[in-house]
Amino acid sequence: MPILEFAGTALKNLFSKPATKNYPAEPAVYPERSRGHIEIEIDACISCGMCVRNCPSSALTVDKNEGTWEINRFDCVACGYCVQVCPKKCLSMVPGYQAPDHEKFTALYKKSPEVMAAEAAKKKAALEAAAKAKAAREAAAKAKAAEAAKADEA
Repeated sequence: MPILEFAGTALKNLFSKPATKNYPAEPAVYPERSRGHIEIEIDACISCGMCVRNCPSSALTVDKNEGTWEINRFDCVACGYCVQVCPKKCLSMVPGYQAPDHEKFTALYKKSPEVMAAEAAKKKAALEAAAKAKAAREAAAKAKAAEAAKADEA
């Protein structure tokens, strides 16, 4: 009888631990070397472009003027090269996967207006300091040339 053959298996399974995990109630545990996905702390980014130059799949774009950092998740192979070369360490490899979506899109991160204003002020101050230093060098060169001209006349 086939019912009696199955009864032993059914009773064994009734009193043993479940074979599946309690996923929604407990978070998934990813293996130690799983790649996951790339995350960025955008306000710490200096928009140097090192990540873009080292990305083998060209999944990243950085616009320094706009203060944006963009990643095409479908092109990204999660190799981690961008994380390794980032000088400010604002990129990180997060375990887990992106939530599925209905459409293919790129993730766009934009710096906050406060950070953009601070960077603009810093850049302006650096340009002013460079202009002052250039003017000082030119004045020193003129003075030296005037001294040399006086020495030649004498």
